[in-house]
Amino acid sequence: MPFPPPPRARSGPRRRSLLAVAPAALLVAGCSAGSEESGASGGSRPSAADRARARAARDSRELAARYDAVAAAHPRLAERLRPLRAEVVRHAEAFGAAAESSPSPSPSSSGVGSPPASPPAAVPAKEKDALAGLAAAEREIADRRAKALLDAPGELARLLASVAAAGAAHVYLLTEA
Repeated sequence: MPFPPPPRARSGPRRRSLLAVAPAALLVAGCSAGSEESGASGGSRPSAADRARARAARDSRELAARYDAVAAAHPRLAERLRPLRAEVVRHAEAFGAAAESSPSPSPSSSGVGSPPASPPAAVPAKEKDALAGLAAAEREIADRRAKALLDAPGELARLLASVAAAGAAHVYLLTEA
């Protein structure tokens, strides 16, 4: 009677460790600022990809302004919101917005002649309502980006998907308390 082969020691990472690391790797890969289409438009009108990128950058700048308004109105929430706001600013930079220490709406920073950013909405008096308003804004922008990625070219679609997923995570973090 033949003996069964001895168990082999696996080389390389285990499936569980790959599943644990994959979301972080996708986020890092998706948040790169480079794009294969960034220099492709030579005409006077910006391409659809350039317009989508500018819109996403503008949305992120406006969202960062909302975070600032809530943190100013509710100082106890400032520390909780700081990391989420920092991510929103990084998203704006990934979409090509100029790095800013504090978001000040500037029509020239998007690079495609977009209208000036709208002022942030009024902040509710209750902390819970203020957080719900931020969560609703994050959800709306994440949904808009998820729809926009369907028509976006490769790298921009990956970036939109990654940032939309981060926005959905922000919604979860804002509504958990």
